[in-house]
Amino acid sequence: MKSGLIVLACILLFSACHENKQEVHAPSQTVLKDTPFQLGVIDSIQSTILGEKRILNIYLPDDFDRDSIAFKKYPVIYLLDGSKDEDFIHTAGIVQFMNMMGRAPRVILVGIANVDRKRDFTFPTTIEQDRIDFPTTGKSEPFMAFLKQELKPWIEQKYGGTMHTTLIGQSLGGLLASEILFKDPCMFDDYLIVSPSLWWDNQSLFQYADGVRKNTSCYDRCVYLTVGTEGEEMEKPAERLAAILDSIPDERLKVKFFPLKDEDHLTILHNAIYSMMEIRYETEYK
Repeated sequence: MKSGLIVLACILLFSACHENKQEVHAPSQTVLKDTPFQLGVIDSIQSTILGEKRILNIYLPDDFDRDSIAFKKYPVIYLLDGSKDEDFIHTAGIVQFMNMMGRAPRVILVGIANVDRKRDFTFPTTIEQDRIDFPTTGKSEPFMAFLKQELKPWIEQKYGGTMHTTLIGQSLGGLLASEILFKDPCMFDDYLIVSPSLWWDNQSLFQYADGVRKNTSCYDRCVYLTVGTEGEEMEKPAERLAAILDSIPDERLKVKFFPLKDEDHLTILHNAIYSMMEIRYETEYK
């Protein structure tokens, strides 16, 4: 009988400990069956410049309060290829994780859903075969005007975004980010350029590289550049871009080139965004 009581006491003690452990590691949460899981909000902006409505996937900080946007502002990350089935969900996950760990500030993430990325992310090409194969290309100029004149002011007014902004672009998106950096570097404060398709039009974008050197009014910005193991067509132009930016003798323009040799063109973006955020905030959030 005594041994049975001892066993029963052990069982009860184990159960109590197990319950306490669950309480520590699993916060109380009311579970509503079949309730949709909400990651952010879907919004849209009617663009006069582009002549079309553009869908935006927006991740908001957990302390976001629409009634407080007049005095509570957030940095904004603009993500190209920001459709829900492209790069928005996993990028929002990185932002949320870095916030949860206290390794980055709370930011607004704006994923710009694509309509025609070849049209929006490329400037006109002189290569006839490319014009035949990709007839809608070459409209990056109006898309850049949309970002600067319509989207950024709209986000700042509606969601309380600050003037401190980051642009993230990969592949053709990296080509567009590089074009903005060369032609209008003041448009964003930070640039994350991942595996840029600088081969486009026989690397003709480099003829505008002096735009970064000559525009000294906005050098207080950071450029993060990376490329994976992706072949010479991708790697050599990225290295050339890094060398050009490194050659600019101004401490206000901070450049970090960090090749990710273990990644390829398909896998690099997630690690690149995480690494960029670690580098960007390593001194402020440690």
